[in-house]
Parts: sequence; structure tokens; C-alpha cells
Amino acid sequence: MTRRFARVLGTATAGAALAMTMGAIPATAAAAPAAPGPGAAAVDYTGIIKLSNCSGSLVRLPASQDSDPALALTNGHCNENGMPGPGVVQVNKPSSRTMTLLGQNGRSLGTLRASKIAYSTMTDTDVTLYQLDKSYAAIASSIKGKALTLSDAKPAAGSAISIKSGYFTRTWSCSIDKFVYQLREDAWTWKDSIRYTSTCDTIHGTSGSPITDDATNKVVGINNTGNDDGQRCTLNNPCEVDQNGKVTYEQGLTYGQQTYWFVNCVSAGNRIDLAKPGCTLPKP
Repeated sequence: MTRRFARVLGTATAGAALAMTMGAIPATAAAAPAAPGPGAAAVDYTGIIKLSNCSGSLVRLPASQDSDPALALTNGHCNENGMPGPGVVQVNKPSSRTMTLLGQNGRSLGTLRASKIAYSTMTDTDVTLYQLDKSYAAIASSIKGKALTLSDAKPAAGSAISIKSGYFTRTWSCSIDKFVYQLREDAWTWKDSIRYTSTCDTIHGTSGSPITDDATNKVVGINNTGNDDGQRCTLNNPCEVDQNGKVTYEQGLTYGQQTYWFVNCVSAGNRIDLAKPGCTLPKP
């Protein structure tokens, strides 16, 4: 998972490696992508967020109202308090984290601020959902910001997808290759993960980028990891486990986590409700 974490200089101790899992990003890695060629459609970065160490997105549920407090989505391992351990679930934890919201052209519209971590875990999935201190209407009025909508349905294998990184203002395009029964990395296990086809060779710093369905532009997942070195089930080297317990792994394979289950875990007012019928997110 930390393969997608923005890398910074850190100590070489094992504890720091687990808490930060970082080293230096080459200067060329952060370069903006080349402009689209003649006739190519410009990439739309509406709703994309840049964090200090990751990417994210401003999101709403299908039933969200403009007056509701806005939500921002990123990975569990992008949590500013450190990566939640296996079995750890955080709900309604105070936060004042700031983040930069991008506009259609990829330039900053302004700063957003969290009021709390509404939900965060790295168990079964890898997600942090922030509640912000402003409503969607207030964000639209003050900085002209718009949110992406979370899909309420599981995506289909073979669907064309885009992964838009706010950290790099760069987009990867590919398809959903398959769904993985279990994805294991170090101490963490994730369920029903999305595996991408090879052109989504996402890099460090793209953690938390939304996965959008090209046909609907709705968010169907969140980018989170990939196998860096061809190792088996180690940090930055996830492995796949099928229903029979067979383990496979391959250097370069990249993955994300689905997000449709949030629709059954959020009630009126964008309130996290883990007791809501049909909610399958892990509970504290």
C-alpha cells in the first residue's frame, strides 16, 4: 500500500519504515504530464484533491444534499495519524487536516479543511473518509469546487477506468483486469480488490487517487498499492490469495479498493452509520 504513498526522506529504522515507508521521489517523478496531442480530450480534474503525502477526492453519495457537510476520500494508510493497524477502525475522530482542491484544469481552487475523520481503516479495505468543515454548497460558492459522486454499484471486470492523482496532476487510464478474493500486504488483508491492466502502472504518491468509471465518471474505487519488487506478501509487495488459499504474486501488478459499500454505511446528513442495514464495512 505504501508503494502509492508519497515518499519523503526518513530514518532507516524498522519502526520508521513501517510508520512512514518512504525514501526520496526522483525529481522527474513529480513532473506534470505532457499536454494532450491534437484532437485529444483534456483531462478533467474536477473534484480531485492533493494531500501532503497522497491524493484524494471530494465526494458525495447519491443521496447527499448540497447542504450536507462535504466528504473527502483517501486511503487508510494516508491517515495523518499513521497507518491503522490490522483490526483498527477509527470513527468520528477529530481532525483539522488541510487539503488542496483542484479544478477542471488541474490548478488549485483553494484549501479545504477537515473537521473529523468520519471513518478510517486498513482492515478489509484501505480507506479514510473525512468530513469537512463546509457544505458542498459553501464550497461551490466560495471556491467553485464540485464533488465527484460515489457509484452505488460494483463495477464490472473489463470496464474502462481512470486514476487521477492530485499529488502529481497526472492521470492513468486502463481497465479493470479482475477482482481479487484477498489481497495481502505485510500485516493487512483486503477483500475483493480491483486489479488493473498494465497501463495503470501507478507510482508512489498516487495513494488515495479515485478510480473513476470512464462511462459514468462516478467513483468506483480508490487506488492503494502495487507489487514493487516481486516479493511475496511483504510491505509494498502485495500477493493475491484465492478462495482455496493459493497465493500468487507478480512484480508490477497494481491494485485499488472498491467504494460502493459506503452507500449502505452513510445516513442522512452524510453521517457514518455502521448499524445501517446492509453496511458491511468493518466496525470498531
